[in-house]
Amino acid sequence: MSSSHDVSGLTMLGSQTAQPASPEQAVLERVPTPHPGLRYCIRFTAPEFTSLCPMTGQPDFAHLVIDYIPNEWIVESKSLKLFLTSFRNHGAFHEACTVGIGARLVETLSPHWLRIGGYWYPRGGIPIDVFWQTGTPPEGVWVPNQDVPNYRGRG
Repeated sequence: MSSSHDVSGLTMLGSQTAQPASPEQAVLERVPTPHPGLRYCIRFTAPEFTSLCPMTGQPDFAHLVIDYIPNEWIVESKSLKLFLTSFRNHGAFHEACTVGIGARLVETLSPHWLRIGGYWYPRGGIPIDVFWQTGTPPEGVWVPNQDVPNYRGRG
C-alpha cells in the first residue's frame, strides 16, 4: 500500500474555489491511485443532483450513482462535486447529463471500467432512468448493485 500521495497538480483541494458556470468550464482533477495494480471499485453517490430542462428551464432532479475501477488515476472528490453542481444552471436532457458525466470521467481517468446510473425523478409524470457503462467489469472485482428503487418517491 502506498503511503504517499502526489497532489502536486491539484488546484482546488484545500483552497477557496469558485463554482464553475457550466460543465464545460468545470475542471475534473485526478490523482494517482494509492493502490497501483490492485483492482477495486470506487462509488460516488449524488442523491441530490440537479440540472435544468432545456425546453422549460424548470429544475430536474436525479439520484446519480457512479461506480468505477481505477487504472492509474482516481478522481479528486472536490473537483467531482464542483463538476456535478455545475449542472445546476445547465439545460440538458437526462440522457445528455448522465452519459456526458460518465464520458467526461472516462476521458479524465481512463479507468478499467465505469458505469453510471441516473435515476431521475418524474418529468410529466414519467421517471426517466439512464444507465451507461464502458463494458463488462473485470472479473474478481466486487461491484455492488446500485439498489436505487424504481420511482415510488425514491427512497
